[in-house]
Amino acid sequence: MIETPRGNRVHIAIYGRTNAGKSSLINKITNQDISLVSEMRGTTTDPVYKAMELLPIGPVVFIDTAGIDDTTELGELRVKKTKEILNKMDIALLLISTEVLLENQDLSYEKEWIREIKKREKPFIVILNKMDLVPEGKTQELIDRVKVELECEVSTVATSREESIQRIKAKLIEYAPKIIIEEKLIGDKIKVGDRVLLVAPQDIQAPKGRLILPQVQVIRDILDNGGIPTVVTLDNLKEGLAIFQGRPDLVITDSQVFKAIDEVLDRDVPLTSFSIIMARAKGDLDTLYRGAKRINELKDGDRVLIAEACTHHQLKGDIAREKLPMLLQKRAGNIVIDNCSGKNFPEDISKYSLVIHCGSCMLNRAETMSRLGVCSGQEIPITNFGMAIAEINGILDRVMEIFKEG
Repeated sequence: MIETPRGNRVHIAIYGRTNAGKSSLINKITNQDISLVSEMRGTTTDPVYKAMELLPIGPVVFIDTAGIDDTTELGELRVKKTKEILNKMDIALLLISTEVLLENQDLSYEKEWIREIKKREKPFIVILNKMDLVPEGKTQELIDRVKVELECEVSTVATSREESIQRIKAKLIEYAPKIIIEEKLIGDKIKVGDRVLLVAPQDIQAPKGRLILPQVQVIRDILDNGGIPTVVTLDNLKEGLAIFQGRPDLVITDSQVFKAIDEVLDRDVPLTSFSIIMARAKGDLDTLYRGAKRINELKDGDRVLIAEACTHHQLKGDIAREKLPMLLQKRAGNIVIDNCSGKNFPEDISKYSLVIHCGSCMLNRAETMSRLGVCSGQEIPITNFGMAIAEINGILDRVMEIFKEG
């Protein structure tokens, strides 16, 4: 069964101190024993992900995290990993155990995390957990203290009570309009009945027995919006064009063969790429367009970072480590190129003149926008693979034309 990719799910992160009951809550919400539950502090070390459907929000992924007050030997590394989740989440659940309040501990950890969440302009819900431990008559006093100290509304839960779990689900649904951002691929740019030709080269980098994720998602989006997709490889492009007498309503291609497509396609036939479509859904096209134009300003000695969202074994002809560097050096001269992949996107990019990122099909929009934010904060231009290749081939404005407003 093919599931909704993680990058297309709403990310709900659960934060709190060690033994705040995070794992118990996520197990109850998902109705599965996803996270290990123990009285021992620091049971959760690395973030634990669980995908599910939460209607009417739709596909979501819950992220169980390590304690924000973890003081074990590896605590600093665990908290760092937990902080990284801030950049990919869409909404946070901040759990506070009533034990902390009953022992009259301060809320400095929670205040710090709320500051971090607000800095990223993300919605959050503060939840008082283990309400079944509160002596009769003290409930409102604890709620009022948290409201005053954290300056926010408070929900309550006892994971042993189903009605309180349903209350948290209802609260998440209430926040749905704030956390659901409709990612636009290409469907809003086509009309019912439009004939779309997709060029999907099946080279050594293509996965055996299937299409790559961006191709699958774009085909589905075309079908959902009433378009008629036809898929060809570069080898049978001529035959594919002949089906439409050389005039499909739109051509979408792998960026690596932009030049070959541009040479045979009439100028008035709209052309773009899977990579640029993904960039539109996950990031900000204007920012990436401006970044692509900066390729023309690169000079000898400049450093360029080429970043990929996923990790894979490098093959001959790898776009990030062979093809794109070769195109850049042919265009800009003796520049220095570094590569990074997966979660290893550097916090300090000040030494780079340009960052070129993949289409981000494996990231959600929040994490992609976080990476754009890192670049913006350090005034480093950023673009993506498709736009960079288009600019090098002198066709960037053509492949962006379909996305112009008005």
